[in-house]
Amino acid sequence: MGDFQQERAFAKNRIRRRGIYLLPNLFTTAALFAGFWAIVQAMNFKFDWAAKAVFVAMVLDSLDGRVARMTRTQSAFGAEYDSLSDMVCFGAAPALVIYEWTLRPWGNYGWLAAFLYCACAALRLARFNTNLEVADKRFFQGLPSPAAAALVTGFVWTMEEYAFNPDSLAVRGWAMAVTVFAGVCMVSNFNYYSFKTINLRRRVSFVVVLLVVLSFVLVSFQPPAVLFSGFVGYALSGGVGWAWLAWKRRRGQRDAGA
Repeated sequence: MGDFQQERAFAKNRIRRRGIYLLPNLFTTAALFAGFWAIVQAMNFKFDWAAKAVFVAMVLDSLDGRVARMTRTQSAFGAEYDSLSDMVCFGAAPALVIYEWTLRPWGNYGWLAAFLYCACAALRLARFNTNLEVADKRFFQGLPSPAAAALVTGFVWTMEEYAFNPDSLAVRGWAMAVTVFAGVCMVSNFNYYSFKTINLRRRVSFVVVLLVVLSFVLVSFQPPAVLFSGFVGYALSGGVGWAWLAWKRRRGQRDAGA
């Protein structure tokens, strides 16, 4: 009788381990829905809504991991599901949005630029997954795919907000440049600050609180322009940081040889 109860308890534990944690995967599913909805909106030529959906997916994607850690519901399934969702939300969706918005008339050049971005997003996610255990938690190697997606779709949202003509040669050229730049940054070796080391429980000065309030005011005043500008700055920070460290290294070598 005792052996039977032990076997039954073992079977229950095995089934429980094979189960899927619901709460964090709800956020991942919601992010996936937002990414898919962005694609649908782009196909319906509602590009501002498509861009907004990608930003919503970003918020939801930032929550699922935190919820899993807070509730101790991390799982291998959740990690894989999150990565596949990221590929749709921050790889395929932005590429299709920018392609449908302005790159389509450029034929092969247009879809190749969109594909380059999509492929770089896939490579970025694969590298992140394989280096997860050895990576420095303070930094991301290469531009994170959500930030790259915000760069591409933020450009579309800003142009739509200020009624720029997507058929303009200048706008199309900038769209091509932003798409390729975002893709290349994702597979670069530039270090981007991850913000994971910020301790929200630590005391801060009044100036920090004031800056946070000011940022919320600016975003609410002109969401597309402010968000796009912020992610442009973040995307450039990797190259600027690399150049700064290279200059310091070269200066140190020169001083040592003097």
